[in-house]
Amino acid sequence: MADAYIVEALRTPGGRARKGGLVGVHPADLGATVLNALVDRTGIDPASIEDVIVGCVTQGGEQAFAFGRNLVLASKLPDSVPAVTIDRQCGSSQQALHFAAQAVMSGTQDVVIAAGAESMTRVPMNSNWQLHRAQGIGVGPWSPAIQKRYGVAEFSQFHGAQAIADKYGFSREDMDAFALRSHGKAAAAIDAGAFKDEIIPVESVDGIFDTDDGVRRGGTMEAMAQVKTLQEGGNITAANSSQMTDGASGVLVVSEAALKRFNLTPIARIVNLTVTAGDPVIMLEEPIPATRRALERSGIKLADIDLFEINEAFASIPMAWLKALGADPAKLNVNGGAIALGHPLGATGTKLMATLVHALGRRRKRYGLQAMCEGGGIANVTIVERL
Repeated sequence: MADAYIVEALRTPGGRARKGGLVGVHPADLGATVLNALVDRTGIDPASIEDVIVGCVTQGGEQAFAFGRNLVLASKLPDSVPAVTIDRQCGSSQQALHFAAQAVMSGTQDVVIAAGAESMTRVPMNSNWQLHRAQGIGVGPWSPAIQKRYGVAEFSQFHGAQAIADKYGFSREDMDAFALRSHGKAAAAIDAGAFKDEIIPVESVDGIFDTDDGVRRGGTMEAMAQVKTLQEGGNITAANSSQMTDGASGVLVVSEAALKRFNLTPIARIVNLTVTAGDPVIMLEEPIPATRRALERSGIKLADIDLFEINEAFASIPMAWLKALGADPAKLNVNGGAIALGHPLGATGTKLMATLVHALGRRRKRYGLQAMCEGGGIANVTIVERL
């Protein structure tokens, strides 16, 4: 099978939902900023792009009506470039990357952009179905057959995160300490210029926005302890969970033939693409078996992976991943994670890939692994090799 190469991976800064630097930017324009930057940074002929695959979770409002295509129409790409929107919940743009790589590996296409965009300010999470239910139109996404089969009225990521914390024995203090370290690593990365090569400045209503604005400096365990839990008797809080964020990201994926034809320099090679599914009630534990399968299929040992990006949807998720696999915590989310840098839902997959490949480059490391927990009990895992 042919190889698929990453030529560039970029992201916008993360803007806090409802009060951050991107609240005034239409999500299609936000995503178009990434498409334009990929073309500008690589110098590729935009007419050569054969598809744009866009992850987006809440496809309603400004993110409705062929949202992926609207990113293309808002960009400098010619209108001859097609696009499609996909939803694999939090892993939407990571799955977009998988689809792009699979198109290249199969020989079907040579130049594909995988991207994601989500404004959690302008299109609030779950608004695409909650508004209908509030108006008495339907009962929501979980049909009577689903409710009967699993014995629950709905699937909740909050309940899943708490169930994982309980299963692995994580206390409130354990998770708060993990969250505090995430903010510390993110602040240190910003100060060291670690995100300089991956971040695209965005022109907002207040000027140029170029730095993730959700990172909290100088936090303490005492302050973390004052935050209310999300459910009575639990220990998951907003402080040890990912931040609601606006953002966009994208990756240019090409074949070896395209590298030669357009005189492109790859920064990474895609080694393995894995997706698995399991229990939709506990929901967020699936990155663990998905990682095991990815390692088995790739023939690479966990100890040989140099950096891990495991999405910090909740602190309990990467903590459980570390504990179950016995992975080295020093390799995990070395520049902080979604607790500090934000989780713009459908954009997070390619956002994390941008951070991963650039961190491998800065540290002169070889292999990186990215894993994402997703609604419905699904997980994507991607392994890349820095070139």
